Amino acid sequence: MEKAAIIQVFGRVQGVGFRYYTEKKATELQLRGFVENKADGSVYIEAEGQEENLEIFIAWCMKGPQWARVLNSTIQAAGPVGYTTFKIR
Repeated sequence: MEKAAIIQVFGRVQGVGFRYYTEKKATELQLRGFVENKADGSVYIEAEGQEENLEIFIAWCMKGPQWARVLNSTIQAAGPVGYTTFKIR
């Protein structure tokens, strides 16, 4: 079943490769959407795909890559938009 989520992570998440590794993990899990840095220092992610893969991805986002330090996060369920790939913005 296709599901979608909006994820925002806070902490030391910019300047540590978070977007690059997020794109890599999303592609590995066959998810579609995008990731971008926000002016407040957070990373914003929209992702959609198979529910099981999306859950794995969300769990990964709560940790991020090795150099990141996620202090807080928000997750919202959303309706699929119809993205065709996963991109860094």
